[in-house]
Amino acid sequence: MLTIVVRSIIIYVIVLLVFRLMGKRQIGQMQPFELVLTLIIADLATIPMAEVSVPVLHGIIPLLTLSVLHFVLTMLTKWSVIFSKVVSGKPVIIINPKGLDYKAMKQLNLTTDDIMSALRNCGYFSIAQVQYAIMETNGKVSVLPKAEYAPATNGDLQLDVNESFVPITLVSEGKLMKNNVKFARLDEERVQEIILNQGGQKVKDVLLLCIDKSGQAYIQFMKGEGKSFEYQSLEVEA
Repeated sequence: MLTIVVRSIIIYVIVLLVFRLMGKRQIGQMQPFELVLTLIIADLATIPMAEVSVPVLHGIIPLLTLSVLHFVLTMLTKWSVIFSKVVSGKPVIIINPKGLDYKAMKQLNLTTDDIMSALRNCGYFSIAQVQYAIMETNGKVSVLPKAEYAPATNGDLQLDVNESFVPITLVSEGKLMKNNVKFARLDEERVQEIILNQGGQKVKDVLLLCIDKSGQAYIQFMKGEGKSFEYQSLEVEA
């Protein structure tokens, strides 16, 4: 009995350390590869706890191996945008100003009931209230409401408001998002010019650079605070 208690404590400590290395994400915030690793770790941990005939090392070594694998995958997803899309996928717009995107629904194997349920979880009970809805890579849905339904109660105050737009990420963690740059009808030279005008030098110095169709932009360098600035309105591809 004492042996089982000691083995359980050892495995518990190892699993706790592994999850600490993986970060503080909740299950619903995990990327697909992180969720798979979590399920495998949970299964591996129970074997040496219950089976005294199985050496403790036979449980510890796979757990440590998976923690190293998680670290490698995390670094690769940060280093390569293409690898990140392959492993984690990419956000998909499921609702746009024209309504539901049926092609995106088929791609994600979603039904209208799934989408309506996700919208209700975000506090919106009608698609007519939503400007954009985006299915994130972790399975969560992010909603950008129409201006009159925004939490600031512009509709209640009957204020004249500008239309809402989804910000386009041009640079993320020092990497140029080439597809987004093309979508925004810009080029690498223009992005570099924006960075220089905001006090930066190179793309790799930028932690985040976003811009929307209305001309509102946000930039934050690897070292320093983020700031908003105005830019000429974009004519994004339809």
